[in-house]
Amino acid sequence: MSVLSAVLDAARSGAVRIVDLTTPLRETTPILELPPPFANTSRFRLEELSRYDDRGPAWYWNDIHTGEHTGTHLDAPVHWVSGKDGLDVSQAPLSTLVGAAAVIDMTAQVEADADFLLEVEHVRAWEAEHGPLPEGGWLLYRTGWSARGDDAAAFANADENGPHTPGVSVECARWLAQESPISGFGVETVGTDAGAAAGFDPPFACHDFLMGADKWGLTSLRNLDALPPTGAVLIVCPLPIVGGSGSPARVLALVEG
Repeated sequence: MSVLSAVLDAARSGAVRIVDLTTPLRETTPILELPPPFANTSRFRLEELSRYDDRGPAWYWNDIHTGEHTGTHLDAPVHWVSGKDGLDVSQAPLSTLVGAAAVIDMTAQVEADADFLLEVEHVRAWEAEHGPLPEGGWLLYRTGWSARGDDAAAFANADENGPHTPGVSVECARWLAQESPISGFGVETVGTDAGAAAGFDPPFACHDFLMGADKWGLTSLRNLDALPPTGAVLIVCPLPIVGGSGSPARVLALVEG
């Protein structure tokens, strides 16, 4: 039996589970909302073209209106000024879009502190228990934040001082970008940076360092609790938008057992 036939048989039998890590797209899907004077992305919206009527008697279809960075989406290096000469989303290497996934779980810490920041020491402790991060793979940051994903206000968690959402410290962002072997970093929040990251040095350090190192970001992931710390295979399916800074994506994981 070929390797691919074995994978298909395992998926049919349940020996390999296919886990959907994607936030469904609808008008209420939370988006990143920037303060004035910055431009904001569009919310997802369907525009009906026909539905078995005089506009098209036998078919139903829609136009879609949305931004590149809506819902579960992939950030390409060219998304950030530090990576402005880097790859666009249509140029994502297939070896990056299909890769090993490591999952670090900081749910308890985030439950105690919404502004919790992942530090290098947390990743080092994870490696001491589970082994090194996967070469060319993904680090997925589980925080429990996806439980808020159907409530835009709870997802943003903002007050007069701005949003309070978990993220990554400046030093950890630099380390992930410049010293770790991963090709991408994924989160449950609306962006890869913490809610307070506008005040970091540099601002939005996760974007700044990762994009500047030709690495990739994934946001608004769900169901990370269904993944083991190691052993899952991540499959990222963005639209190949030529010149695009990112794309909404369907993200799946293959998990044994």
